Amino acid sequence: MIEMIYSLTLVIASFLATVVWGRPLIGFLKGHGIGKQIRIEGPSSHQVKTGTPTMGGLMIIVPVILISVALQLSGRMGRSALLPLGAMVGFGILGGVDDLRVVRSPEGAGMLGRYKFPWHVILALIVSLALHRGLGLHSVALPLAAQTIGLGPCYLPIAAFIIVGTANAVNFADGLDGLAGGLAAIAFAAYGVIARLQGQVDLMHLCFVMVGATLAFLWYNTYPAELFMGDVGSMALGAGLAVVALMSGQWLLLPLIGVVLVAETVSVILQVAYFKFTRIKHGQGQRIFKMAPLHHHFELLGWSETQVVQRFWLLSALAAMAGIVLALPTTN
Repeated sequence: MIEMIYSLTLVIASFLATVVWGRPLIGFLKGHGIGKQIRIEGPSSHQVKTGTPTMGGLMIIVPVILISVALQLSGRMGRSALLPLGAMVGFGILGGVDDLRVVRSPEGAGMLGRYKFPWHVILALIVSLALHRGLGLHSVALPLAAQTIGLGPCYLPIAAFIIVGTANAVNFADGLDGLAGGLAAIAFAAYGVIARLQGQVDLMHLCFVMVGATLAFLWYNTYPAELFMGDVGSMALGAGLAVVALMSGQWLLLPLIGVVLVAETVSVILQVAYFKFTRIKHGQGQRIFKMAPLHHHFELLGWSETQVVQRFWLLSALAAMAGIVLALPTTN
């Protein structure tokens, strides 16, 4: 009970620290002209957002690192928590480089996927190796069953796939004010509870520090947003979430807890694949959705931006609660 109270205190502390840090960060980004370029093919209602400061993910990453380091020095958090932090920093740097290219490009073009993807895979494999060799992780917990299955060397490519996939899933969801941040906060909260039930106190503390910082980011990011997360934030949050899920052993539940993130990613894959297939077969590409990722499809169906975000939050919260229930048997 004491540890749970301490973790909830960390939520408040990280929230307050991030809110205080947020205002000068927004001023700095505005002063240096680090503003978002809105793609022309996106919904026309988004054009008014052009110039809104981006790279707001720094608002989350910096306080989380400082608080985690302070906890390390005080002996309140073990070294195992450094691994998700390292993944966040690594993917955050890659995302930040892409953000800067977008800002500096007249067309708003970032790094091409064929250049970004290899770096994502390399970094994910490094983190996976650290999980496997450093922490001795090599198995997966089965939902509704108090047992695990060893994967041996196969753990490495699977873990790398989860890290890259989750990082990009959060990135796809970062298209509406407050959407990606809200989904990430809910997922980290769910894994914080799972970590507590498993007795992984360090992991629980880190998850709740992430929750507090992400909620503070939403203070400035909810509609109408004062700043955007950018790839520096979405890639970092996604990678950190994936590593937390892997460390909990309950990574089979990640597609459920992050069901909206999965839906966003699948919508992009299906849209691109179907368009290419129909272009080859019929000479003209066709689309399944009005626009991908999925949140834009619902916008074009007539939902307001806040309706899409809040309904996706609700679905995510329900899925997260279901994920916690499915994790319970392995904690007995």
